[in-house]
Amino acid sequence: MMRVFVVNSGSSSIKYQLIDTASGERVLAGTLERIGEEGGDAPDHTSGMRQVLDALGHDAQIAAVGHRVVHGGARFTAPTLIDDAVVAAIDELSALAPLHNPANLAGVIAARTVLPDVPHVAVFDTAFHQSMPPEAYTYAIDRALAERYGVRKYGFHGTSHQFVAGQAAAVLGRPLEELKLIVLHLGNGASVTAVDGGRSIDTSMGLTPLQGLVMGTRSGDLDPAVLVHLHRVAGLSVDEIDALLNKRSGLLGLTGRSDMRDVTDAAAAGDELAEAALAVWAHRIRHYVGAYLAQLGGLDAVVFTAGVGENAPALRARALAGLDHLGIRVDRFLNERPAKGARIISPALEGPKVLVVPTNEELAIARQAAQLVAG
Repeated sequence: MMRVFVVNSGSSSIKYQLIDTASGERVLAGTLERIGEEGGDAPDHTSGMRQVLDALGHDAQIAAVGHRVVHGGARFTAPTLIDDAVVAAIDELSALAPLHNPANLAGVIAARTVLPDVPHVAVFDTAFHQSMPPEAYTYAIDRALAERYGVRKYGFHGTSHQFVAGQAAAVLGRPLEELKLIVLHLGNGASVTAVDGGRSIDTSMGLTPLQGLVMGTRSGDLDPAVLVHLHRVAGLSVDEIDALLNKRSGLLGLTGRSDMRDVTDAAAAGDELAEAALAVWAHRIRHYVGAYLAQLGGLDAVVFTAGVGENAPALRARALAGLDHLGIRVDRFLNERPAKGARIISPALEGPKVLVVPTNEELAIARQAAQLVAG
């Protein structure tokens, strides 16, 4: 048995779980919110971490701490033991993920302060995608400029995509090394990855988590000249454009609602803007499914995961509607049947399967950390 304390730190929050990696059991979980704010759960991350450990008690038997870190750049391709040099590198990579890495790092520093004698492991969202070939991650801009400033596709949600791909192989009863999968991680943040033999060969998110699918508040793909156009004709600054694309676009920009449940309810009630937004959302997904099928050179399964992917049957059906000519079909009964576990929702026919597989990034982080610490 090895218990791993998993930390997902935000700028004003700490989400945590204590996980028994052998059984997969979640021993304890919780969230501290509004850290550093008046009336919040803690004055700072270190104080918050001490509160969490007090709640865990002296018999917590923590063998390692696993930290979710969003951006590992091209340097970190696997779970990594954290030392002062790794802390400095995560800090340097904040230039590529200013909304995420500083917050993740605050949790790392706090946990190392409170638990100095326990190994700490960073598990990077970008690591799984470092198997992409150069033609998939290279942007066609000035090469010297791109190399100097690290401008390339990195991809995100990698821990989820990797975990779900492995679970899908178990459901299919086949070795992961033999499978060609398209994994759809659909939530408020959303991404799609082409997985060939257990390796990411392409993914929809890019330099940042902004590229790709339509998300709750993020635009996903758009012509980069839109940014120049908005600066020239609307007078928007760089910071205003950044806020627009990350915080006021996606479903929110199209409908005034960022939660997919609210959008689908509005569409069902006859809201034309909500219905149009769902059409754009599904169109973008089908675009990537077709592109990645071509890149994979075949397909064994499409796999839905994350909040929307796991819990919205109507949206699953809508996302793959019209792909019968590719052999991709959703069985209405299997899709709409209430169920929580990993399952197949396509008809029993030849051709690609369609699966729903619950993600568990915390368990994936815990097991990767435990494996590294165990040597």
